[in-house]
Amino acid sequence: MGVFTVLAEADLIGIAAAFGLGDVRGFRAIAAGTINSNYELVTSRATFFVRVNEGKSEADVGWEARLVTALAQGGVITPPPLPALDQKPYAPLAQGTSRKWVSVFPWRDGSHLAPEAITPELATKFGAALAQLHHVGLSLPAGWRRGSIYDHDHLVARYARFERNDDRGLTDAIRILGEELGKIADATHLRRRATHGIIHGDLFRDNVLWDAGEISAILDFEQASGGSLVYDLGVCINDWCWDGAPRVDLAHALVAGYQTVRALTDADRGALPIEIRAAAARFTITRITDVYLARVPNPDKDFRAFLARCEAWRGPSLGQLTSAV
Repeated sequence: MGVFTVLAEADLIGIAAAFGLGDVRGFRAIAAGTINSNYELVTSRATFFVRVNEGKSEADVGWEARLVTALAQGGVITPPPLPALDQKPYAPLAQGTSRKWVSVFPWRDGSHLAPEAITPELATKFGAALAQLHHVGLSLPAGWRRGSIYDHDHLVARYARFERNDDRGLTDAIRILGEELGKIADATHLRRRATHGIIHGDLFRDNVLWDAGEISAILDFEQASGGSLVYDLGVCINDWCWDGAPRVDLAHALVAGYQTVRALTDADRGALPIEIRAAAARFTITRITDVYLARVPNPDKDFRAFLARCEAWRGPSLGQLTSAV
């Protein structure tokens, strides 16, 4: 995690001018991003969150801004991007020859929860917030549902890159993931019958801010797309309901909270177990390709942590976890 684009004071002054934020009083880099470069900017008007969108086209930045604005207007707890003086919800970064786009958001106080800090009460609140996101997303035009870059075919292609790798550290992963991808493919009909809409796609604990026991912001919709709503739920269960082992109590609370806002259909319930396994396989595969094989020193993204989830869901834990759905 780090800052990929270093901004000097002159850069922040230019950004503040482009968005009409007032005079710059101070700023600091936030070394917590894995994709973008983030800054806290303090001006004479207020405090703002500045994001340099790394490796994205103007169309990508615009799509995300439109989505987040609509979700916020619908009641999702997420800060919408602020308009620049030209009324676009982003502005070009005038730095060097590279073409990057800057987004600015209202600052939201809060912190991320550690795994051991999550209680059934907090999991219930989070489940309701996730359902609200899905509920609002279902009201948006179907044309907004762009495809996910992590669909099954993409993950199979990534798996093929290391399927024959003789690295002993990957032996168990190659075997388990091959079997899991086969199971997931066999369940295609179940996955297609579930409710589809707009999903966040990456709603881990580090993408949610909490303040005084309440959610203050849902962040980072870069991986949002069209998809199965219970796949999104499965992604969340893999992160929010795991503390070295499955936390069945938290999963039951999360799903119960979800259903206070949006009731799961029978097709959703039927697909949830396979979507939990699909999510675990996805994050195991991407961490192998993007971190382990790329030799990126990031212990927070060790593929073995998600491989352990893949193994857990192959046993009785998955049935216990989904029994109350």
